[in-house]
Amino acid sequence: MNNQKRKKMEIRYRTDIIPDAEQIINVYDNSGLRRPTTDKKRIAKMYAHSNLIVTAWGKEELIGVSRALTDFCYCCYLSDLAVKKDFQKSGVGRKLIELTREIIGKQTTLILLSAPTAMNYYPKVGFEKIENGFIIHRLEE
Repeated sequence: MNNQKRKKMEIRYRTDIIPDAEQIINVYDNSGLRRPTTDKKRIAKMYAHSNLIVTAWGKEELIGVSRALTDFCYCCYLSDLAVKKDFQKSGVGRKLIELTREIIGKQTTLILLSAPTAMNYYPKVGFEKIENGFIIHRLEE
């Protein structure tokens, strides 16, 4: 899809729906975000146990998703931000983050772990790189 068509398409953002696993897998695979997309049950479980999901739709097609875990008053972990390649660099990711921030409120810190390929993106949309984090990696993919 070229830039002209992309700009003319009306994009709707929703917080009242959890897309089905196939739609989510399609966005992940198309976006370049590495997730366990061969495990449909695991993707469904990831979304069933998240408490803030913001989606972007072009007509009836899921084109972007923000998935977060939050207490809505102190911290929010933005676990996934994925936008289909045809819609990247069109403001969809920025809008998904903006809506997530609106919903969690001004008292809530938004944190994330970036995919290596997105390290240059997040400072452009308002995130500050931090050095005071730790991780214990999963034992199984």
